[in-house]
Amino acid sequence: MSDTLQVVLLGIIEGITEFLPVSSTGHLLIAEHWLGARSELFTVAIQAGAILAVVGVFAQRLLQLAHLGAAANRDYVLKLAFATGITLVGGFIVKKLGFTLPETVRPIAFALIIGGIAILVVERIVADWPPSAAVTWKVAFWVGTLQILAAVSPGTSRSAATIFAAMLAGLTLRPAATEFAFLVGVPTMFAATGYELLKAHDSGAPPEDWGALAIGFVVSAIVAFIAVRWLLRYIQTHRFTAFAWYRIIVGTVLLASGI
Repeated sequence: MSDTLQVVLLGIIEGITEFLPVSSTGHLLIAEHWLGARSELFTVAIQAGAILAVVGVFAQRLLQLAHLGAAANRDYVLKLAFATGITLVGGFIVKKLGFTLPETVRPIAFALIIGGIAILVVERIVADWPPSAAVTWKVAFWVGTLQILAAVSPGTSRSAATIFAAMLAGLTLRPAATEFAFLVGVPTMFAATGYELLKAHDSGAPPEDWGALAIGFVVSAIVAFIAVRWLLRYIQTHRFTAFAWYRIIVGTVLLASGI
């Protein structure tokens, strides 16, 4: 298989999985087990491509939030900034502690299964709660905090962790929880990409294949745009339980395969 085709496949995998609650990093690491390992910069950069898709999908909402003269918009943006700040500070600390992604699939498989069970539990807990679209400071705190957990535990899923953190914190309407979780991811992932670019520049690491990175970025962005549009329609009338069972099945198969 050619290197370009491998990059395209990784971009497709990233684009599909970044915003579905199934763990994009986990799926990329699993795919790289067969397609060959890529640099951490490559992984973060194609994730940023997927994040760019969110800017396109939520362009109208972002333009609305830009009108800070409205109190509701200021409040929402401040909470986005608060959640982002928690993630950036926590992520920086994690990096300084020397965290690296696992090289084996087994911990990812366990995280997929545990995360799937957690989704089923959360859906059961919030099923009888009154619907709420209110983004509180409690919601912002837990969304920012759970993004850190997702970063240090591939297989957890950033989108799953943040969406269900928001729901447990009281933001029970799935579309509202999903919107806030996704918008917090925009500055977070762009900041992570910038950090990896600076680190690659200063570390004297082998030169990055910028052409491959660009292809992965573009493919990921296009596929993610389609995936996000589909997900936002899906959750209008469905729970996340189908993704929970998918995670449990994939994790179990991976453990059984002994990879």
